[in-house]
Amino acid sequence: MAFRAFYALPADSFLTASGQYTNAVHGFISMMLTMIREHQPTYIGVAFDLDTPTFRSEQYDEYKAGRNKTPEEFKGQIDLIRKVLEAMNIPTISMDGYEADDIIATLATLGEAADMQVLVVSGDRDAFQLITEKTTVLYPTKGVSQIPPMDAAAIEKKYFVQPNQYSDLAALVGETADNLPGVPGVGPKTAAKWINLYGGLEGILEHVDEIKGKVGDSLRENLDNVKRNRRLNHLLRDLELPVNLESLELEAPNREALEEIFDTLEFNTLRKRVWELFTEEEEEVVEEELPEATILTSASEITDWFKAEGSHVLGLYLVTEAPAASNPGMPDDVFALGLASEDQLSYIKLADLDPDAEAAIASALESVSYKKAVHDYKLAFKQLKERGLTLGGVVDDTMISAYLIQPDRRSHALPDVALHHLKISLDLSESESKGELDLGLDGKDYSASAARAAFVVRQLSLMLAGQVSERNAASLLAELELPLSQVLARMERVGIAIDLPQLEVLEKDFSKVIDDAKSRAFEAIGHEVNLGSPKQLQVVLFDELELPKTKKIKTGYTTDAESLTELYAQTNHPFLGALMEYRDATKLKQTVDGLGKAVADDGRIHTTYAQTIAATGRLSSLNPNLQNIPVRSEEGRRIREIFVAAEGYETLLTADYSQIEMRIMAHLSGDEGLIEAFRSGEDLHRFVGSRVFNVDPEEVTPAMRSKVKAMSYGLAYGLSSFGLSKQLRISVDEARTLQKDYFQRFGGVRDYLRSGVEKARSVGYTETILGRRRYLPDLTSDNRQLREIAERVALNSPIQGSAADVIKLAMLHIQAELDAQNVKSRMLLQVHDELVFEIAPGELEIIREIVETKMGDAVEISVPLEVHIGIGKNWNDAGH
Repeated sequence: MAFRAFYALPADSFLTASGQYTNAVHGFISMMLTMIREHQPTYIGVAFDLDTPTFRSEQYDEYKAGRNKTPEEFKGQIDLIRKVLEAMNIPTISMDGYEADDIIATLATLGEAADMQVLVVSGDRDAFQLITEKTTVLYPTKGVSQIPPMDAAAIEKKYFVQPNQYSDLAALVGETADNLPGVPGVGPKTAAKWINLYGGLEGILEHVDEIKGKVGDSLRENLDNVKRNRRLNHLLRDLELPVNLESLELEAPNREALEEIFDTLEFNTLRKRVWELFTEEEEEVVEEELPEATILTSASEITDWFKAEGSHVLGLYLVTEAPAASNPGMPDDVFALGLASEDQLSYIKLADLDPDAEAAIASALESVSYKKAVHDYKLAFKQLKERGLTLGGVVDDTMISAYLIQPDRRSHALPDVALHHLKISLDLSESESKGELDLGLDGKDYSASAARAAFVVRQLSLMLAGQVSERNAASLLAELELPLSQVLARMERVGIAIDLPQLEVLEKDFSKVIDDAKSRAFEAIGHEVNLGSPKQLQVVLFDELELPKTKKIKTGYTTDAESLTELYAQTNHPFLGALMEYRDATKLKQTVDGLGKAVADDGRIHTTYAQTIAATGRLSSLNPNLQNIPVRSEEGRRIREIFVAAEGYETLLTADYSQIEMRIMAHLSGDEGLIEAFRSGEDLHRFVGSRVFNVDPEEVTPAMRSKVKAMSYGLAYGLSSFGLSKQLRISVDEARTLQKDYFQRFGGVRDYLRSGVEKARSVGYTETILGRRRYLPDLTSDNRQLREIAERVALNSPIQGSAADVIKLAMLHIQAELDAQNVKSRMLLQVHDELVFEIAPGELEIIREIVETKMGDAVEISVPLEVHIGIGKNWNDAGH
């Protein structure tokens, strides 16, 4: 079933960020959840084959021989399936010397003896012999999506024999999958005719001399094969299993274990399906145990409520109205607040307040005397600002706290975090389950429900505080992430101005490039084709043009970008050139179209920064993503030209760190050679190249420089010799030699990388220079693939994470200085290691000095932090 799942789903569509293929796991678990939902079994077990010899292979050396080599993408996935099943509390059974089919047959026999109805799910036709009135086989006919039941009538209709005679038929016909050759010239119909005539294989053997013609001769010549086939395809029903039926009783999954493995595998849809299926088993907060929520309407009620709570941490929850479709990037309007203390739940409808009550809530919200916990502080800060309210005194953002504890979790939305940590199921709107702070999309008044949500936030805050401290993350939360949320909220509200006429020009230009490329592609082959259809492209490339085949996939041969780039380098065929140009232009046009839709009513784009997506600590840009605009291509630079300084501002200023990852690598490794390179101010890659290739710096060629550059950054990202060879288009041996020579010259780097992984393995986590931890349980996994992925993560997390911490600190220091000096210039964007500012007239030099100083002094490490500044009317001109 795992193999069927693997081939049913495209491997490349199921690849985690860390490089693990998961299509077989996803397909298998999805199929199993469907089975559980549809058939509601009382007991469930999953049997697996082992790699060790079985009694069948001992009797027949060629048993299952000649099978294709296991695809690389499939390796490791069986272990992952077992790991998921273990977390789901579904027993897995294997027995040395026997196959999974024998285990299933024995379980079916035990189930029948206990007067149970038995369902066998198997992709092996040998299971048909198990079918009785009490046992049905569910046999997949299409991938793992169509798995119809096979009962006695279905077998008789398809094979013209009874289920208990199926193994007789298979003995005569043979089984290619098991490498059991049948009788030449004898197909299923002939075999079925003999079985029905003589009552089964035993009767056929007794009357073998009576069977006439060539098929009779063929049968007599292959009797030994037939007997062997019957002996080997017969399933054993009396094994002494390591489990009994009672131990297979279906129960709810282990939530924590399953959440952890689903986070690793990045399974979000399956996660939802599991908890929907086992929802009755989940604990929920009992509504009656909560105090009734009261509504606060007057200034005195609001003031008294906050005063009564003194120094306790209060839970706060915002209810917002539906977003305006014509206002992208802008926050929704808050119409109510939920409040929770130790023993009181309340809510406030902002629209119903008189001026005195508004002033009272404004004062309470802003006051740092009242400590508050919220979920998604940045969004709450923005939403309240839109109403002219300032949110101060926030000591915890439960979304960020949950993230600091488990940065690899895929979702930190309130319902998911509450369910995981408190076993509380929040019955919120669909948008809320996606992580939006919105309870009012369906038009209902959720004001009172907001009080319960505030209670959940407060409970979460109390629970997570200890874990945050245990992970040494309290200072990261209080001194870095929470203050940064406020800085990011201000940046998001400001946005960046767009040159709309230039945007329209770009849209037209890219449309023309697409049309031209399409015409040239059609001209090259003499007819039209859908350039977006992989199936049609396969026909053109490999049937019509007869170009060399690319990597084999389920639907033929891949037409992905990497493969076609290699194919074009090989053939230089004009169709390929036009196709690749069409694809590139289409992507750019999609980017430009997306930017056009994201322009708000104020003529600016307001991206959203996520602090809890990248496990390394890096910020993510969303809706639209400004981090994926290509910077090295001419077309990408044209897109950057539409981002401009607005009217009333003089110019844009960009600032970025030069080679920040390599500087952190030098600091963390303490390698004297790398440190010397940065302190000397020489070109890093020329300096490193001269050491690696043993030549003077001026003799380092561009090719040498590019190799050591790829090597240096590759090490920081856990790149293997194979990966390096692919990237540089050199042999693996040359890549291995390059790595060896590099390590000989920079031994500190080699020692750091080795010791870093071993240290992480012993303590269970990696750490940045600010102490940001990333826990990696798979460093001690028995699954080699998972272990190697975790090792690569252990290599790059401290480096990438430290780079993220450094620029976050710089942003805090810069914003504090901008506020202190009361300038009108403002910070607009953060993209990777780059910051973008809008400069007010007359403030260029003071902003340049602030930015250079604060970025350069963000942290004290053993090498200088070099900052590059660029100035220009648009983002591209301000590049450097």
